[in-house]
Amino acid sequence: MASTLNMSNFANRDSLLGPDIKPADAMTRISEQDEGLEKLEETVISTKHIALAVNEELDLHTRLIDDLDEHVEVTDSRLKRVQKNLAILNKRTKGGCSCLCMLLSVIGIVVLVVALWMIIKYL
Repeated sequence: MASTLNMSNFANRDSLLGPDIKPADAMTRISEQDEGLEKLEETVISTKHIALAVNEELDLHTRLIDDLDEHVEVTDSRLKRVQKNLAILNKRTKGGCSCLCMLLSVIGIVVLVVALWMIIKYL
């Protein structure tokens, strides 16, 4: 099975690094990889900070939307209550007061004004 997978090549360090690579070249390669990993680490840390800031902003917007939703619900319930009251008021005014009622009200006001004028005049 080892011959099938050619495991003997993996055990040999030279075969992993390549036949022409010298130890000094390997060290240079390792130091380049270390620099690349450090840059990658900086990028990952920066991305983490950005993600945390975005998460805080998202939490704030979620709270603001929830508050807005609550205010909309309160306003909606108030609006429905006002609409009900207007509907009731419209029903009352449709059959309650006619032209005859208005005429009698005006005559009553005129009679009261005349009565007050007479009382003030004769006192």
